[in-house]
Amino acid sequence: MPMTTIAPEQVNRIVWNQHHDPFEILGSHPIEQNGKTVWVVRAYLPNASAAWVVLPEQRQEYLMQTVHDPHFFECIIETSELSNYQLKTKEGEHERVSYDPYAFRSPRLTDFDLHLFAEGNHHRIYEKLGAHFTEVDGVKGVYFAVWAPNARNVSVLGDFNLWDGRKHQMRKGATGVWELFIPEIGVGEHYKYEIKNFAGHIYEKSDPFGFQQEARPKTASIVSNLNSYNWSDEDWLEQRRHTDPLTQPISVYEVHLGSWLHAASAEPAKLPNGETEPVVIASELNPGARFLTYRELASRLIPYVKELGYTHIELLPIAEHPFDGSWGYQVTGYYAPTSRFGTPEDFMYFVDQCHQNNIGVLVDWVPGHFPKDGHGLAFFDGTHLYEHADSRKGEHKEWGTLVFNYSRNEVRNFLVANALFWFDKYHIDGIRVDAVASMLYLDYCRKEGEWLPNQYGGRENLEAADFLRQVNHLLFSYFPGVLSIAEESTDWPMVSWPTYTGGLGFNLKWNMGWMHDMLDYFSMDPWFRQFHQNNVTFSMWYNHSENFMLALSHDEVVHGKSNIIGKMPGDKWQKLANVRCLFTYMFAHPGKKTMFMSMEFGQWSEWNVWADLEWPLLQFEPHQQLKKFFTELNKLYRSEPALYTLDFAREGFDWIDCSDNRHSVVSFIRREKDTENFVVVVCNFTPQPHSHYRIGVPEKGFYTELFNSDARQYGGSNMGNLGGKWTDDWSMHNRPYSLDLCLPPLGVLILKMDKEKTAQALGS
Repeated sequence: MPMTTIAPEQVNRIVWNQHHDPFEILGSHPIEQNGKTVWVVRAYLPNASAAWVVLPEQRQEYLMQTVHDPHFFECIIETSELSNYQLKTKEGEHERVSYDPYAFRSPRLTDFDLHLFAEGNHHRIYEKLGAHFTEVDGVKGVYFAVWAPNARNVSVLGDFNLWDGRKHQMRKGATGVWELFIPEIGVGEHYKYEIKNFAGHIYEKSDPFGFQQEARPKTASIVSNLNSYNWSDEDWLEQRRHTDPLTQPISVYEVHLGSWLHAASAEPAKLPNGETEPVVIASELNPGARFLTYRELASRLIPYVKELGYTHIELLPIAEHPFDGSWGYQVTGYYAPTSRFGTPEDFMYFVDQCHQNNIGVLVDWVPGHFPKDGHGLAFFDGTHLYEHADSRKGEHKEWGTLVFNYSRNEVRNFLVANALFWFDKYHIDGIRVDAVASMLYLDYCRKEGEWLPNQYGGRENLEAADFLRQVNHLLFSYFPGVLSIAEESTDWPMVSWPTYTGGLGFNLKWNMGWMHDMLDYFSMDPWFRQFHQNNVTFSMWYNHSENFMLALSHDEVVHGKSNIIGKMPGDKWQKLANVRCLFTYMFAHPGKKTMFMSMEFGQWSEWNVWADLEWPLLQFEPHQQLKKFFTELNKLYRSEPALYTLDFAREGFDWIDCSDNRHSVVSFIRREKDTENFVVVVCNFTPQPHSHYRIGVPEKGFYTELFNSDARQYGGSNMGNLGGKWTDDWSMHNRPYSLDLCLPPLGVLILKMDKEKTAQALGS
């Protein structure tokens, strides 16, 4: 059979891997020959010495001839239709039969998909870009798609083609998305993209939309099926959908999974089927330990947090990152939970088990910057694609990272869809958005001349603000009842206001001012606190400007800052009393709560990302007592609606007396929606007890002492009020009645009127 005429230049573009659309040449093509339609099949098979086209249904084989290159093959088949043919190749002494990738011509992405992505509005683009196990024309395989508009050509590399970029060259679409279906491979395949720019430079990149990556230091993406896990949290999700979280108790235990606890490296990790999985050593500095898996963490961390009474676990970033020492804040795999602790399905199991135990899951999300690692997003297609080209906008030199270009629609779409992805595929309950201030200000940590103003000459990053509004608007539209928390340390207005009012759309903002004021206050000698009463009271002046979360996070126990207990003055007893005093005040103060692991049992040393927490401390009674204190504090917090239902309403808080700086004492009322129900809080911030301290209260009756941070079971001096006090008909603080209280040293009292006992005593 005579061969078709194909120019050497066309063959060379395939052989030299320079073609933007190999489907124009490779695969099957109908042609007219002698007045009838026949098919020509072309294949470039770099390692083959001979090749045949196989028609399985007809049980026929057609020998292919080489054209212009010893590995470029072609043959003509006289048939009216040609589908599902296979290629038989001879490589050395081995023969192999497989489907031809270039026989599957129809793209999976529709024009509408590409249109939405190009305008930044494809909310589930992760279902189209990336690697997806699927079936095309009855043949199973993996569909690959990657956005690299400025690349000269892109190939898929993997174990399945011996990492040879000539074998699976991709086709470029109109919007810069390259795609290819590779038949007969499946879940578990390792792959990357080989990207060439027009100068011929080659970059091997992990998949930006890859669902799984190899455990560091390896960097290949792994084909993963995220639809195989059977969830059991339908009731949790349904309840969440109908709940306003701002009226609920939120007490968050912030965790870095890699340093909460390790296992001995000799102890293998167990898989659900009873097999073991490869050990992931924690670090070179801790060679005798390995990371716990997500499933092991589910069996150890969840019961611990449940015992302590926290409502949520917040995970420092679990998206894939190459360097343990970054704590997860330099992300290379935005769509992949880190393989340090297991597979995507293992992480699903962890979240599912949290929900089974009535614990919500928050995840730190890092859309503000990304690292320069060669396999990541940096200079992705040989150009500044995800980042700004001008370093005055595109680089955080202090962190050694790059800044996303929020003005580019596809980049914005990548991030918006990523936020939705974690809620959609992993059922998380909230995100804490890291370093929001670095996104909002063009001059953040930049000197004069090192930044560019916006179009109006200002320092505000308007594109970043619009991006955050888009994320939050969509997040609450798709997933009502979840949390979006901003770590934002400036006075940018209306961070936690809805987008329809002009706000950024978060529903909570970390109160960094309260954190700094309180740590400054508690670190000073108690005698000097009388001169700094404003540290305690100032937060209520601005409390209703935002929906605040009070956070004592990982940032406060590193870089020479000491752990919480180490910040406190005095001897060991006073340090522990100060810790109890601080956290009781925190839980009584309006706002949701976050605290970092290790604070609950009084770890002395700073957090060390390479080591375990200091669990041996729990063999000592003072640390056991502190842990019990947090358990009881959480229990009280969750049981008293006055402490959480009106966190962000003015009627939820009322000072009794905030001006007694001479004694460093403050007192206030917290109310619930039924404002007749309230608790009274009295804080003594010095070691000096007061045996007759009088405060005004609004109603007559018996006030039960619900909580005393100085109680004996917590390691305190056990000074208190014998279970409660009756009011006196003695007006004070502009209130008709008052209580004569014993204030313990460095102690906080929380009291509540016992209406039943009062009614019985008063005969009403």
